[in-house]
Parts: sequence; C-alpha cells; structure tokens
Amino acid sequence: MDFIYTVIGYPLGWVMWACYKLLHNYGLALIVFTLITKLILLPMGINQQKSSVKMAMFKPKMDAITKKYANNKQKQQEEMAALYEKEGYNPMSGCLPLLIQFPILFGLIDVIYKPLTHILRFSKADIQTGIELATKFFGADSAIVRQNVGLRSENLIFKALEASPEFAAQWGQGFADKIASFDQSFLGLDLSQTPGMRLEWLLLIPIISGITSFMLSRISMKMTAATSGDNAAMNGMGKSMMLMMPIMSTIIAFQVPAGVGMYWILTNIFSMAQTWYLNKKYNPAEMLEKAKAEEELRKEQERAERAELKKKMASGEYQEVEQEKALTQKELNRKKLAEARRRDAEKYGEEYTEVTDEDLK
Repeated sequence: MDFIYTVIGYPLGWVMWACYKLLHNYGLALIVFTLITKLILLPMGINQQKSSVKMAMFKPKMDAITKKYANNKQKQQEEMAALYEKEGYNPMSGCLPLLIQFPILFGLIDVIYKPLTHILRFSKADIQTGIELATKFFGADSAIVRQNVGLRSENLIFKALEASPEFAAQWGQGFADKIASFDQSFLGLDLSQTPGMRLEWLLLIPIISGITSFMLSRISMKMTAATSGDNAAMNGMGKSMMLMMPIMSTIIAFQVPAGVGMYWILTNIFSMAQTWYLNKKYNPAEMLEKAKAEEELRKEQERAERAELKKKMASGEYQEVEQEKALTQKELNRKKLAEARRRDAEKYGEEYTEVTDEDLK
C-alpha cells in the first residue's frame, strides 16, 4: 500500500511544492492545489452533466426493456448493452470523476505525511539518516517509534527535534533550521496533526468535512432527480448514499492528518460551486427540452421524406429519379475512364479511343 501512496504522491508532491514556493503558506498552497485538481477534472464534470441528460433522453427505452424482459435478466442485459452502444452512452462515465478523486486523496496523504520529501525536498539518504538517528534517540522499542512507521516515519524526525536540541546537532543544524522555518499551520490549526475526540479546534475539520459532504450529496441527488424527472433518485438507495458519504468522510478525517480533511472540505465546496456553474451553463431541463425538440424534428423530417418517397413511387417519378441517378453515375464512370485512357495515350504514345457504352457494361 505504501508503494501506491508513493507512486501517486510523487507527481502531486511537485504540484504542492510549486504552490508552496509561490505562496509560502501551507494552507493557501493546499487551497490552490485543490483548485488545480478541480480545474483538471472540470471537463469530466461537463461530460458527466451532458451524459446524464443523454441518459434521460432514452430512459423510456430502458424502462421498456426492463419491463419486457423482467423474467429474463440475461436478455435484459444484452438489450441494455445494445441500447447503450446505439446511443453512444457509457454507464460508467458518471463514476469516473469520483474514482479519480480517490487516487488524488491517496497521493495527498503521502504529500502531507512526507513534507521533508515533497515540500522541503530533502534527499532520500538524508531523510533516512534522520529517521535512523531519531529511532536510536527514542529507542527502537519505544511507543513513539512504533506509532511513526511507514508513511508516518518522517514525523519521527519532527518529534525528535521537539524533544531535544541535541538531535539537531547530530543530524545537522542546516536540516533543523529548514524544518524550523517550515510551518504546516493555517488559521491557527496544525494541519500535520491528526484530529482526535479531544475538545479542540482541530475537531472542526472532521465535523465540517461531514457537513459539506452531506450538502454536496444532497445537491447532487436533487440535480439527478431534476435531470431524470424521477423523484425516486431521492428515495431508497439515493438517501442511503446521501448519508453514507458524509459518515465515511467524517470517519476518514479522524484517521488522517487535518490537511487531508481540509482538502476534502475544499473539494466539497469547489464541487458544490462546480455543480451550480454546470447547472447554469448546461441546465439539465433546458438541455433535455432542446434534445427532445431536435429528436422530434428529426422524426418529422424522416416522416416527410417517407411521405415524399411514397408520393414519387405512386406517380412513377421515383423510377425517373433513379434512372437519372444511374445516368449521372454512368456519365461519371465514362469521364473517369476517358481520363485514364487519355493519360495512357500520352504516356505510351498510343492513339486515344473514345469511350463507348459497351466499355461501361
């Protein structure tokens, strides 16, 4: 698991480093980092909005298939797959933005747990030396060492520097000075610390994370119901999801550094703003009405063309039109063959021969 965190954390670490170098404030850097990730994912959000409207267009066909093959699940799935292919719709497209959020979250956990690697840019060898000295300083079997292993191993260096100035002299005063000037706090909250059940300001991070997650879930459910025209989206499984996500968000925020919880809060806030913007720019009701009007116009044109064709066939005009098309194609073939003969005559010094009807049979 540590490998996955590291692989995803490496590129995100450079983004966070650039934000910190630009702003020199850990909290502001985290805000800009979150905004960058949301802007990168914005095209997916737009596609998701359009895709939901598209699905609402052929939902009656889906309902018809479900009803027709209610007792034959395999046939039902085959017909649904055929319908998706015909309409050019991917049922998993709506899940993609959410699925991408989790790798970003894993990478950010690595960035926040390893500020010496990602933001201060100490070498791997220097960090490993510091961890070994800190382990020796506290004792390999001590509780503080056992609590700071794996992802948390860099935190052991911070603990050793806080415990004794002698550790700075052993590891290198230059490293200690750089760490002393590095502040992971924002608005008085240390974002490197993990919130607990203690009555302190840091407790607000998980609580606000859960509240904003609930607000986002409710807004998303309302948008889904508005797009599909089906209030069932707000019942049953919809309500379960609306409760499950805030609970998960709160639990996770109690288990990771406050910086990760703050990222989750910012993501929820930016996501609500994005939902509002997309609803204004690509209003589901308006898009649905426009799509229905275009579909009705297409059907009307098809009906008109069929009526015109029947009229021509009844009057004999259809046969004349087909003959005219065939004649036009015949003349086109005559022209192509004549050009080919002319090129050959010029190339090989032969006499040019006119194209006859026999040549075209």
